Amino acid sequence: MSFYDYSAKLNDGTARNLTQYKGKVLLVVNTASQCGFTPQYKGLQELYATYKDRGFAVLAFPCDQFGHQEPGSDEEIASFCETSYGVDFPLFSKIEVNGDNAHPLYKFLKSEKGGLLGDAIKWNFTKFLIDKQGNVIERYAPLTPPDNIASDIERELAK
Repeated sequence: MSFYDYSAKLNDGTARNLTQYKGKVLLVVNTASQCGFTPQYKGLQELYATYKDRGFAVLAFPCDQFGHQEPGSDEEIASFCETSYGVDFPLFSKIEVNGDNAHPLYKFLKSEKGGLLGDAIKWNFTKFLIDKQGNVIERYAPLTPPDNIASDIERELAK
């Protein structure tokens, strides 16, 4: 299996096959609107704006599994992201990233790049960098600010 073998629903309910992102460098992030890391949306949007014309995208997957920090509906989440941070990168429907009901994409991501204390996602804003071939090449902790990932994105875009 590769990243491109999965699909997910966009925030508006539209199914999206991830093969649509073939040939792009991607940053996949589980997000939340009421988290201490929520201001990272600003940095994620800046990365997207800087690199989208070179073949980069941020894919955000809202998740309410950590401290009930994403209680809103998909519509409320989209509104918050747009009005608070000007987000225009793809926002997917709320999912689970851990446990029996974890989205299959997240099961794959975690199996490809485990964390320091095991495979489970520890908190909101865990990030995965995907190369142009769909390989998971890096996993970043929630504490890693988006601008610290820019050099890795540039390296992958240059390949």
